[in-house]
Amino acid sequence: MTERRNVIGRRTLIGGIAGGMTAAVLGAPAIVSAQGTYPNKAVRYINPFPAGGATDTLSRLFCAKLSELSGQQWIVENRGGSGGNVGMEALMQSPPDGYTLGLGGIASHAISPTLYAKLPFNAKTDFTFVSRIWQLPNMLVVNLDIPAKTVAELIAFLKKNPGKYSYGSAGNGTTLHLSGELFKMMAGVDILHVPYRGAAPAMQDLLAGQIHMIFDNIPGALAQTRPGKVRPLGVTSKERTPVVPDVPAIAETLPGFDINSWTTLTGPAKLPPDIIARLSELSKKALESEDLKAKFLDLAATATWSSPADTAAYRDSEEARLAPIIKASGARVE
Repeated sequence: MTERRNVIGRRTLIGGIAGGMTAAVLGAPAIVSAQGTYPNKAVRYINPFPAGGATDTLSRLFCAKLSELSGQQWIVENRGGSGGNVGMEALMQSPPDGYTLGLGGIASHAISPTLYAKLPFNAKTDFTFVSRIWQLPNMLVVNLDIPAKTVAELIAFLKKNPGKYSYGSAGNGTTLHLSGELFKMMAGVDILHVPYRGAAPAMQDLLAGQIHMIFDNIPGALAQTRPGKVRPLGVTSKERTPVVPDVPAIAETLPGFDINSWTTLTGPAKLPPDIIARLSELSKKALESEDLKAKFLDLAATATWSSPADTAAYRDSEEARLAPIIKASGARVE
């Protein structure tokens, strides 16, 4: 019995040393609790949008870097639906232990509180905000049957044909939806909104001619504009993006037009402070690494770290900024 206890003791000691060495090699101090070093098993990351879109690609890049830094796998689980609200409801209901996190952001946490008459969660109080992850403009593209070559020509064309054309989005409450509603409001045009369960199926219907235009995240749009399958007309940021410098900002035609997607690493409410600190540090190392920043930029996204407090404050300010725009557009989901 004594020999057995000694063996167990040596194994425990060796395991503890190995865990500490791993954390030291990775350059981030270990968080040790009664359950061991965090994370000491795989982390589930809920992406509340379907596979195949920009959020999926960027999320997988981010999670791959976190896997490298933490020594544990970060597994992306796609839970699309209702503009990101389905996935966020699942996240809200998860145990606050740091092993289920997800992709929050402008759609579910700044647009939905005003757009939806009812939500299954409180966007402010039911979550823990760890860090921003990226910001990304959208792109307005049209199918080749639309004769317009510029935003101004598109507006003139739509005004001559009120109610005859449609635009698709990744779902009610997404920035793709809000981009379209802001465009309708500022341009004074009548176009029908067709929501999808993600940007990828919306793009497929655009290519098939079932809808006529779409506001898409730039990575998804580029995959179709580069081979000439659809026509890009403008980006939704205040200024042109260096990824597609020849595509003008919509604001050049409609001054003040500005909608950018932003995302956050988010957990359920009441994550322990030590877990938040560990996640914040891992996120900072990931988002400030040159290789991840370059991969993000290739997809027109800007890696953006912020502290938990600043992330929560930014969410609050964005909800306040966007609420009047949503109300003025008349968009509402009952």
